[in-house]
Amino acid sequence: MKSKTSHGMNWKILVVALIGLLAWAFRAVVPPPPNICGSPNGPPITATRIKLRDGRHLAYAEYGVPKEMAKYKFVFFPGFGFGRNDGSVLTPEIAEELGVYFVSFDRPGYGESDPDPKRTLKSTALDVEELADQLGLGSKFYVIGFSMGGQVVWACLKYIPHRLAGATLVAPVVNYWLPGFPYHLAKEAYFEQLPQDQWAVGVAHYTPWLTYWWNTQKWFPPSSVFAHNLRLSSQDVKILTMMARQERPKENITQQGEYESRLRDMIVGFGSWEFDPMDLANPFLNNEGSVHLWQGNEDGLVPATLQRYIAGKLPWIHYHEVPDGGHFFTYGDGMREAIFKSLLQGDK
Repeated sequence: MKSKTSHGMNWKILVVALIGLLAWAFRAVVPPPPNICGSPNGPPITATRIKLRDGRHLAYAEYGVPKEMAKYKFVFFPGFGFGRNDGSVLTPEIAEELGVYFVSFDRPGYGESDPDPKRTLKSTALDVEELADQLGLGSKFYVIGFSMGGQVVWACLKYIPHRLAGATLVAPVVNYWLPGFPYHLAKEAYFEQLPQDQWAVGVAHYTPWLTYWWNTQKWFPPSSVFAHNLRLSSQDVKILTMMARQERPKENITQQGEYESRLRDMIVGFGSWEFDPMDLANPFLNNEGSVHLWQGNEDGLVPATLQRYIAGKLPWIHYHEVPDGGHFFTYGDGMREAIFKSLLQGDK
């Protein structure tokens, strides 16, 4: 028969093991604190930045013609994993021909913009308005967002429509949980994703506190986008192969931490939105501006079926579906010119 001492030791071992397991789980689930630019041992500040209303800093980069000479002023919202140094949607030729000034910025937590642990769609739209004011873009300006940057365009249409001269969404990532979608349509589009992406966006929506763990653990595959293992169309493969040969600015967009940059994008993008884009009113009742949505019909990352539904619910949006277009159709021959001219010169 075992002694009381033996039983006591077993319980102590069990308690110690349980504490160790809980400590491991806590470290695995809770992301490390952000390594803020300019802080002790943090990355250096090299970008041009503005100071926002709450003391945070927003890093940005300017492209196109000088602001003072521009006919049109744009704020650009890059896609998932890209920051202020991505101004590639605007070519020098388009800028010169149309007279476009273009500013791109690091979303909070990306690159050299301070993290915003309270980031929402509304707070980001207000960041955009403040950036425009501090840069002197005038009472109205244009916005354009690619992929995950599309969520910011929707936010601007909701929260600062009075500041917009026009807006363009290019292959905007769709939130499957928008209440305006018919259940069967959203479900069908959701299950068209790779299984690992179904899990990743589901975790971001239902259990956002597990998003860091899910995308850093080694047991199951994380988001294909997070892992740079995308499902691409044949057109996308050709375009990305061509772009890989071009020299692009080097930047470490996750240097302050994955959680406050790319993973925060996922949590906001697939979370419970404060509004439904399909409830938005036309911000340009007098045709003083327009809103355009561009989508490739062979996009392996964003379902065209849901974009068509949104466009059908919002007849004031000019919907352009690109035949044989993948997620990166924007960089195909003549597409960037078409995107800008459709907004600035009207549909032909």
